[in-house]
Amino acid sequence: MAARSTSDRPSWKGGAGAFVLALLLILVIALFQRYGWLDALNLGAMRAAGRARDSGFGTVVTLVMQAASLIGSTAGRLLLLALAAGALWWRRGRDRALWLAATVIAGMLLNVALKQVFAAPRPDLLPHLDIVHTYSFPSGHAAGNMIFFGAVAMLALRRSAYAGAAVIIALIGFSRIWLGVHWPSDVLAGWIEGLGWLALCRVWLPAGRGQEERAQQAVVRRHAVSGDEAVHPEAVERARPTGQEQD
Repeated sequence: MAARSTSDRPSWKGGAGAFVLALLLILVIALFQRYGWLDALNLGAMRAAGRARDSGFGTVVTLVMQAASLIGSTAGRLLLLALAAGALWWRRGRDRALWLAATVIAGMLLNVALKQVFAAPRPDLLPHLDIVHTYSFPSGHAAGNMIFFGAVAMLALRRSAYAGAAVIIALIGFSRIWLGVHWPSDVLAGWIEGLGWLALCRVWLPAGRGQEERAQQAVVRRHAVSGDEAVHPEAVERARPTGQEQD
């Protein structure tokens, strides 16, 4: 059996299925939110954030949340994307740089389209501590940063990268609730949107240089010739029955 030259990838059907499932879950959340079935979660979390904002440490936390929200904004995300894609391109990772840019930018356009479809107003329970002009559902900060930091972690392919991405994604998502500009269900839907989009885009994830080198080494070790594994001569010699004459 021939060894693959790239890392094992999910089939496009699996990626498309995950993306469709994510869209269905977003639709369910939108319906639940519209009919008030998520009021206990949304109102409870938002009121808790309001009480925390008015507490003694609220001012400091608000500054942290505003900084996180700024980093995760569209402008901040595009700046980080330019730096990450530029670094990949400079390290001769052209395919990976293009994949990252296409994944993030297309994901941002997807979120804009979904916002227009659902046309959900912003919450008005708390004073907004950030300037917003777009619809609320699903959260663009949650979706966009799930896609960007998730894609970077997928390229890095390290547990530490995934852990760091999870912390940043969670902080930015929570900041939108703290600042009063998103319901928790908006953020949850944004995360699901981002995960579904990543599952679809992972189908076209280019293999890293290290992965390609390991795959090539595996082919050499297995003596792959024309798609079949060649048998080492010494193995043939050892496999001969005792006493069999050689030509």
